[in-house]
Amino acid sequence: MAITALEDINLEIADEECIGIIGRTGSGKSTLIQHFNALLIATKGRVLVDGLDLSHKKTDRRKIRQKVGLVFQYPEYQLFEETIEADVGFAPKKMGLSDEEITERVKEALQMVGLDYESFRHRSPFELSGGQMRRVAIAGVLAMRPKMLVLDEPTSGMDPQGRADILNQIKMMRDQTGITVVFVSHSMDEIAQLVERVIVMDQGKIVLEGSVRDIFMEAGKLKELGLGVPQITTLMHRLRELGMDVPTRIITIDEAKDAILSLKRGPGHA
Repeated sequence: MAITALEDINLEIADEECIGIIGRTGSGKSTLIQHFNALLIATKGRVLVDGLDLSHKKTDRRKIRQKVGLVFQYPEYQLFEETIEADVGFAPKKMGLSDEEITERVKEALQMVGLDYESFRHRSPFELSGGQMRRVAIAGVLAMRPKMLVLDEPTSGMDPQGRADILNQIKMMRDQTGITVVFVSHSMDEIAQLVERVIVMDQGKIVLEGSVRDIFMEAGKLKELGLGVPQITTLMHRLRELGMDVPTRIITIDEAKDAILSLKRGPGHA
């Protein structure tokens, strides 16, 4: 029996945009993002990257994968070279670049994930902490200099500090390069911290789409879909129920702190 994995998907991602994709397990998130760099080819409709139709026989899919870098869950499982330099430089080497260009790209990619080239280049990736291994794996994708970076649950299985480190590196990388980021996550708090626009999926369809703040104001609809809102948003609603005159369109800790301090200072205080 044939099963339709994705249906009626109509989505455009602009250059330098940072979007989040959320949905419960089996909603179609991972299937969708694998179409972005031609790991999967649509049987109906079209997927275009820089105007190139990925289903067209003449489209060079290797070039597409250099434009759209995909980082899977637990990417450290894909590390295999003896040194970090060799692992991060693997894709540039396969691209036929010179040794000088490969070295430049390795340095650049490691810097973007917060790892010093001279300190880490000769080390084995398997001697690193889990968070560092994940950064090396992301660097291996960045070394291709993609226009878009797609991250599928990049903080899965990490402790709170490791998750914070990865999120901070993604933010810094965007600030430095303007790279387009697609961020798939089950964590509403991570989505609130990082992205500007949210795509909500259910049963292979896009069921909600909008700014991160507007989406998280749809708490009832998200609950029906088996999803939630950031913990800080829930807290603000609870404070409101207890009689505190706090805004509820709050999605980050910094916003909540400012709102509560402003309330304590009273009207007329900056």
